[in-house]
Amino acid sequence: MTTALTRNSTSPVAADDRSRQSPRIKLTRRSIVIQHPDAQAGERLMAEALGAVDSDALHGILKQLMKASVILKKPDEDNLAFMISMMKGIAPRDSLEAMLTAQMVSVHVATMRSACRLAFTENLSQQEGISRTLTRLARTFSAQMEALNRHRGNGERPITVQNLSVQDGGSAIVGNVTQQANLIAAEPATATDAGLVPSREAGEHDRAEAMRGSTA
Repeated sequence: MTTALTRNSTSPVAADDRSRQSPRIKLTRRSIVIQHPDAQAGERLMAEALGAVDSDALHGILKQLMKASVILKKPDEDNLAFMISMMKGIAPRDSLEAMLTAQMVSVHVATMRSACRLAFTENLSQQEGISRTLTRLARTFSAQMEALNRHRGNGERPITVQNLSVQDGGSAIVGNVTQQANLIAAEPATATDAGLVPSREAGEHDRAEAMRGSTA
């Protein structure tokens, strides 16, 4: 049975505010134990930290993080605590962010493992292979960060305006501006006065000069 969890609950768990800190995880051979004096409160606090909407989502994410925390073929409590803390710092706000955040911390752990392997590897061919893996993981993490930012910004990219100066009587537009070409037809008198279009008198004068030159 799925147990619904209330996010951002304002009811105090205990008199001491420190009790609202995310509880730690104790790994046993058969289960994942959330360490807290009040089991229900501990589950709620952990769900808030990981962005889980119910008990099934919470324990599902915890199992996935536990598998990603493996060191020397064994789940590591300290590594798992670190991953949970990083997820809490990012503060996923829905199920999609919870899944993406779990992937981000897992990719980060894998990236640092590759960096450690690269530091301890002397073989040139192995260094090249590890370097490629490290590069791919780092690029994946950057793509995940961009995806999270786009999701939180509803797909819009932020616009930063610096050193904006508007003179008296002027106006400024901040946002996406589409420019279109416009054809402007000026009045003949205006164009002539501006010297852009030859006047009628100027044309007759040029023709007279040309005739005199031909008869000379």
